[in-house]
Amino acid sequence: MNTIYDNLFQFSNYVRPIDLTFHQYLLASSEPLLVHTGDMGQAESLASGLKSILGTNPLRYIFISHFEADECGGLSVILREFPQAKPICSEVTARQLSGFGITNDVIIKKSGEKLSSDDYELEFISYPSEMHLWEGLLLMENKRGIFFSGDLMLRFGKVEDQTVAGSWQEEIDTIGPMQIPDPEKRSQLKTELGRLDPKFLATGHGPCIRL
Repeated sequence: MNTIYDNLFQFSNYVRPIDLTFHQYLLASSEPLLVHTGDMGQAESLASGLKSILGTNPLRYIFISHFEADECGGLSVILREFPQAKPICSEVTARQLSGFGITNDVIIKKSGEKLSSDDYELEFISYPSEMHLWEGLLLMENKRGIFFSGDLMLRFGKVEDQTVAGSWQEEIDTIGPMQIPDPEKRSQLKTELGRLDPKFLATGHGPCIRL
């Protein structure tokens, strides 16, 4: 765990059989925000790291982009250690979480809505996440210019604390059928992303990108 950009800590786990690195992020602000939990095993290590950074400061929110093991598989572990934290997700993801007994204090957000604190402004964007195109959310933190891409923009390989230079438009252009199979939904999302102007891309997998 290291600061990778403006009070943003990155936690990473490399899974060799699929040659993919999984990242979770903590925005260590006045109302700390965790982005993704990892799976059950990753979450145990993550919880320890969060405690070492936060100390007595409580975790405020847990953002979940969509319902998949590496995004929210360890949610019960994190909530056990930080019971005051409130998950933030789409309505579809909230319904899926309820099937696993997580029903209390879930904050449901829709595309275009925002959530603000003294230190950040979170903007939520519709994400027709693979593989079933379940409605998820992407996250833009407007004050710092951080875009959390989930599975939308990724690279394979073992990567930790690594950033590379890149182009926002090129990242949008590379979104293909693997990420969003439906052509119409893919086109709509690309148009929506085109109006954003992020400075830093915090990926779910692969190096982060300075824009």
